[in-house]
Amino acid sequence: MIGILKSLKKTPQLLRVDLRTNLFLLKYFGKFKIKKINNDYILHSHLPPINSLAYTKFVDQHLIKNISGPSHAQIGLTNACPQKCSYCYNKIRFGKAMDNDTIINCINGLGKMGVVWLGLTGGEPLLNKNIVEIIDRTDKDIAVKLFTTGCTLTQQKALDMKKAGLTYASISLDSSREEDHDHVRGYKNAFKEALRGIEIFLNAGLHTGVSTVLTKEMMNQERMLEFLGFLENLGVHEAWLSEVKPSSEYFWHKEFVISRDETDFLIKLQDQYNKKDGMTINYLGHFEHGSHFGCNAGIKMLYIDAFGEVSPCVFAPITFGNVRNMPIPAIFEAMTTHFKPDRECFMNKNYPIIKKHYRNISPIPTEDALAILEEVRHTGIPDFNRIQGGKS
Repeated sequence: MIGILKSLKKTPQLLRVDLRTNLFLLKYFGKFKIKKINNDYILHSHLPPINSLAYTKFVDQHLIKNISGPSHAQIGLTNACPQKCSYCYNKIRFGKAMDNDTIINCINGLGKMGVVWLGLTGGEPLLNKNIVEIIDRTDKDIAVKLFTTGCTLTQQKALDMKKAGLTYASISLDSSREEDHDHVRGYKNAFKEALRGIEIFLNAGLHTGVSTVLTKEMMNQERMLEFLGFLENLGVHEAWLSEVKPSSEYFWHKEFVISRDETDFLIKLQDQYNKKDGMTINYLGHFEHGSHFGCNAGIKMLYIDAFGEVSPCVFAPITFGNVRNMPIPAIFEAMTTHFKPDRECFMNKNYPIIKKHYRNISPIPTEDALAILEEVRHTGIPDFNRIQGGKS
């Protein structure tokens, strides 16, 4: 309740939001315990702190004005990475890397379009030597989340990033078992580096979570409780969970794609776990469930890879243009006309169509992407969009 009151004090515009939308948000917020980290009141790391400038911008632009621009974006700071994850959504992307000025100009442009949450990804984003400057030059009405393996992280760099304005730090950790994590990451000592990174970020006073890609073997009560108990003992604030996404050719087969029963299991696990105090579970499929915000790839979410290609989200291996050749708003406008909010993940349900049109070019060129989008199936409007209105 204190967090809600702080949010109202910081963002009195909430009282101007449609009553049905506010009731929806209150019900959704009730599924989490709001945490106070430093001066921030945090629901989870996929939304800005609810007493922040970024949240005020979210309320003003996306809840009241209901603008057509994106609220969330991710940007690749580099494609270089020492780890060789089999499920990596970027490993089949190639090109000429964006320079520092291009990256910063992209971020500034995204802010003007309405972005309130920005994920810094890669590759390994810490390998971009300009990462502190990039964070520092990001508008302060954008919450910044770093996705990292922890490779090359030092205590000083963590402190520098925090001072520059980093909101959330998320370390990749896929198992409580060292040999399993190192195996799926294709990198010896990946587990040790992750634990060291967690300790460094916690010592720096940052909201610290883990980003976990769940294999089929992990999706059972025993393994999940073992893993979550391990994370609790590490003292992390949040476990951000996602299944393996069918983002590359190897995973374009039904046996690799999460089932409805597995999705329901993870959603139920999250709701039960988050009733107690302690670490927050933040499963992507919960946020994107049709009863919540749904999948907004290409509408409220976009991704700019390290080479400047613009995609509807990090998991979709298709491009609608390069920032070197077209302004981002023009690319986004051309892209968003082909997408609708959906009750299911775009990739989880449409990978067979992508597989059909794939010609060993990645990301898939715009002309092929348009052919793919002619065949995609729509499964209905998420509850949030149905209540809030706007594109449907």
